[in-house]
Amino acid sequence: MAISCMMMMSQAASSTAAMAPRDGEGGGRRHHFVLVHGLCHGAWCWYRVATALRRAGHRVTALDMDAAGASPARVDEVRTFEDYSRPLLAALAALPPSGDGERVVLVGHSHGGFSVALAAEWFPERLAAVVFLTASMPPVGRAMANTTDEVTGYTHACAFSGTARFPCTEA
Repeated sequence: MAISCMMMMSQAASSTAAMAPRDGEGGGRRHHFVLVHGLCHGAWCWYRVATALRRAGHRVTALDMDAAGASPARVDEVRTFEDYSRPLLAALAALPPSGDGERVVLVGHSHGGFSVALAAEWFPERLAAVVFLTASMPPVGRAMANTTDEVTGYTHACAFSGTARFPCTEA
C-alpha cells in the first residue's frame, strides 16, 4: 500500500503545473506533501509513505490533529471541527504567501478528508493539489463551512462511542 500510495501522490504532484516545486538532485522536481491521518489515528500511520516520499527527495509533513496521535490537546478541548483541524490550518497559515513560497500537496486519508476539504476552502492559494486517499468528503454541493457541525458531532460520537453514522445524503 505504501508504494501505491506514494505513486498516486507523486502523480498528483507531477500533474499540477502551477506548483513551483523546488529542484532536486538530478534536476527532478521535489514537492512538499502535508499528510493528514484519519479518525483515531495519528501522524505515525504515515511512517512508510513519508519515508518513501523523503527517499524520493520530497519534503513531508505528517500532522497529528488535535486530541489525536501524539497531540497534547485533550478531547474536552476539541469542541468544533475547526478545533480538531487546528494543527493543519495553523501549518498552512504559517506557509509563506504563495507568491513567495511553495504550494503544498495536501493528502487526507479516511476522516482526514474532511480536514483537507476544510483546509482547501480556507487556503486554496497555498495548495497545489488535494488528494483524497480513500477519504471522507463533504456531501456533493456542500462546502465544509456548511458541514462542520455535522462532522463535529460525527467525530465525537465515532471516536468516543463508536455509534455514529455520518449522513452522506439528504434524507
